[in-house]
Amino acid sequence: MLNWLDNGGGNSQNASSGFHSLQLDIVGFLAILGEASVKANAQVSTLSKFSLLPRLLPAPQALIRTSRPERLKPDTGKVIGARSGGIRDFVNHVAHIVHSIDPLPAYAVRCERISKPNSAAKVSAATWGPLAWLSLLGTAMSIALLGLSIGRNDGFALLATILLSLLSTLIGFGSRWNLTLMKRKQNRRVPRDNIIIIYPHGAFLVVKCDENVARELYWHPEECQYTLGDTTYRIVSLIGTITLMFGVICLGNSTLPLQIAFAAAYMILNAAYWVVAALPSRWHWDLSCYKVKREPYEGGEAHDNFTQALWKAIAITKSVEWVKIGQIAPVSEAWKAWVNMAGDVVWNDKERSEAEELGGDGSDNEKEGKIPFWDAEQALTDFLNPDVAGTNV
Repeated sequence: MLNWLDNGGGNSQNASSGFHSLQLDIVGFLAILGEASVKANAQVSTLSKFSLLPRLLPAPQALIRTSRPERLKPDTGKVIGARSGGIRDFVNHVAHIVHSIDPLPAYAVRCERISKPNSAAKVSAATWGPLAWLSLLGTAMSIALLGLSIGRNDGFALLATILLSLLSTLIGFGSRWNLTLMKRKQNRRVPRDNIIIIYPHGAFLVVKCDENVARELYWHPEECQYTLGDTTYRIVSLIGTITLMFGVICLGNSTLPLQIAFAAAYMILNAAYWVVAALPSRWHWDLSCYKVKREPYEGGEAHDNFTQALWKAIAITKSVEWVKIGQIAPVSEAWKAWVNMAGDVVWNDKERSEAEELGGDGSDNEKEGKIPFWDAEQALTDFLNPDVAGTNV
């Protein structure tokens, strides 16, 4: 009987040990889960001052990188200057965020005017955006677990809370950076330009702005100026990695109630980070330094096909040179003739007012810009007809 009790006790002890080991594995897994959600807004999150707060951070390894990005990730699209003739095969990240408030459907054409009333104002992370509230939530979790660890006299849980919370501050200092947008070095007067952005799905965005805004948003990639040098950052990353490992070890040796509390905290944080990662990127940025005004043109923004959209963009810009420079239209004799005729139509049009005369306060009675009358579809059909244009395809 005694042997049976001993064996039973041993089995019970083994079961308890196995359960504790399983609990350790689950909590450790939750602590490093959610890397994709953290990476989604990693760069803009480290631009905010809230990144320095000590807090619980899911998947902190996502922010401990061997190297830091020097530029923000660009978006797909082609940028062409109607006057300057400049071409970029991508859309800068900040420019994409500025224009992403209402995405363009296929074959849509939109005209916007962008100005910067205060030239000294800067683009920054949203002060009270979703990422700021995430940081405060992580700090609240740290404070709650700190008090719970002290209340239950759990030294390992206390160490785990301190190490894992200070890790976020360490990462925040190592990844701290400022956004630098290129400024003009010359003060000579330059006429306004039309910036045309052509998206892969056949949509056109015509932007009217001065040279200062064009340089900042479209012609030069944004630069990330980090506070710490590369060597110092690698040392900080090494310290952060060690801190993470010791934090997870201490977490695994804490008592069961504290492990359950940590598990609950990380589950809540992972869910919150997943939700924030699904929000529009614009919500995380403060772009109030730019004033964006949409300028309507008759016929609306929606079009049925590429031909109609291209003609509308040509009519708004009053130019076809950017079509030729950027090779926007198909390369054939028929299309070349069509583009040349479109240029003649907009050149000879005397009724349409200049885009600068479009204005108003954005009310419902705001005047629409006029588009010269021309049947672009029929013109292309005629040029593609061998009986009319010869063997031109």
